[in-house]
Amino acid sequence: MWLDKLKKRWNLGSTAQVLVVLLVFACTGFSVFFLKRPLLTWIAGPEGNTTLATVLYYILILPIYNVLLLAWGFVFGQFDFFWRFEKRFVERFFNRRSGNTKNN
Repeated sequence: MWLDKLKKRWNLGSTAQVLVVLLVFACTGFSVFFLKRPLLTWIAGPEGNTTLATVLYYILILPIYNVLLLAWGFVFGQFDFFWRFEKRFVERFFNRRSGNTKNN
């Protein structure tokens, strides 16, 4: 079952914990969805649909998403899991970048 695969991959204790983690991802995604229009308005004013605003939005949304992920993880009692998740993400991001520069 796919929940068991996620439980093993994420090293979680129960299927219920997997469901809570998935709920945290869903809440974070909805939060980002609801923040898009206010962020674009803040960046570009009332029109908010400029190409520059969209590019800036995608640059800003990554750190905002990560903070929201930790916040929702805290709310649902899974902060430790998401803290480890974020550390792995940052480690992989910087290792790939440094690995690519070594090969070039």
